[in-house]
Amino acid sequence: MRTPSTCPITRRYPRSCELRHMSLTLSPRTLRWVCLTATPRRVVTSDVSTPRPCWRPTVTDPNRVEPTLTGPVLIVGVGLIGASIGKALMREGTDVHLWDIDRDNSLIAAGHGAGRLGNLADDAYRMIVIATPPAVVAQTVVERLTRHPQAVVTDTASVKGAVLAELTTLATEHEIDISRYVGSHPMAGTQCTGPLTASTELFVDRTWVVAPRTDNRYDDVQQVVALARACGARVVSMDAHEHDRAVAEVSHLPHLMSILTAANLRRARPEHLSLAGPGIRDVTRIARSQTTMWRQILSSNCVEVRSQLEAIRDDLDDLLSRLNDSERLEEFLSVGQAGARKVAGKHGHQMVETTAVVVEIPDTPGALARLFADVEAAGINIEDLSVEHNPARETGFLSIDVAPSRAEQLTASMRNHGWSVRS
Repeated sequence: MRTPSTCPITRRYPRSCELRHMSLTLSPRTLRWVCLTATPRRVVTSDVSTPRPCWRPTVTDPNRVEPTLTGPVLIVGVGLIGASIGKALMREGTDVHLWDIDRDNSLIAAGHGAGRLGNLADDAYRMIVIATPPAVVAQTVVERLTRHPQAVVTDTASVKGAVLAELTTLATEHEIDISRYVGSHPMAGTQCTGPLTASTELFVDRTWVVAPRTDNRYDDVQQVVALARACGARVVSMDAHEHDRAVAEVSHLPHLMSILTAANLRRARPEHLSLAGPGIRDVTRIARSQTTMWRQILSSNCVEVRSQLEAIRDDLDDLLSRLNDSERLEEFLSVGQAGARKVAGKHGHQMVETTAVVVEIPDTPGALARLFADVEAAGINIEDLSVEHNPARETGFLSIDVAPSRAEQLTASMRNHGWSVRS
């Protein structure tokens, strides 16, 4: 597969992209971002050819040198996100220092290669990364702007508007210049917490939103871009309020749908739960996430989340009115299919139609490796796959998604190699 030339900012888009004085410079044909919701009638699509408050398309120099992160870097708050940033930066050779209100977290993170305990003079740091719980981000930003006069300050909070509003109020009260603060949000994480769960690869090929403002200096924005790039992330720019609307649609609302589905299972009888397949596990997986963190996230973005929930309430009322009318019900189901097709597929491309070939596989060491070797021998590319565990026997069912034109060939090949294929 041909690899296109990469952008000096994102490493993912062609060389028509860079940051210029509060502008994300992308050719109109290069970047197209879509805010997804449950139904297509609320899908918002925007080309970067339309000017944004902070960003505008420009013509760029393809030979422009990409930004380089300047250390030392101090990470304030070393849970999953903070410690993962530290490990990623350490891999790149950056001088990383750690501080957490719980010193044990700092010691654990340092012991696992995320950096060393912060011990430099306040004016020695060039970048401060605030990775604290959302409720204390704004106050922490103010404190660090005051303590570190030479540093650019960024944060990892998943809600930007509320942080910016509180920060603006605090800055006015204390007469603090906040132009060195550039908001950001790495769109990565797991349902796990704490420095022990940190990973060097957490941000690789994940989206990292940078939310600059008109009062930010170009070089300061570049430092935050360099931070994200050093962690292996793809950089996308949005202003704070647009970001909050987008994450409400694609992150916060789905999380609440998962919680609602999981909460409904409390009333299910055990014999009913025994009928559950992999779909229910997929839907409820993120409902296991830390409640304290999500309470703060949802509270901070309550306006946008409420708007999404009200729209879903309208959809539920619409669905209830259709249940006894098969034609109208099918129309509703088709709307859901249309929305699902908007979600990016492999490598960020539009999802393509596939056919599943389901193979029974024993729960024994090496079984999966043998199956993959047999698929490779057939010369067929796997588009996607999933595993369903058999509740009655120590076997599972591997669903192998392939191009529809190759499904029959794969089925025959698997059977020829002795595998049981479900028709």
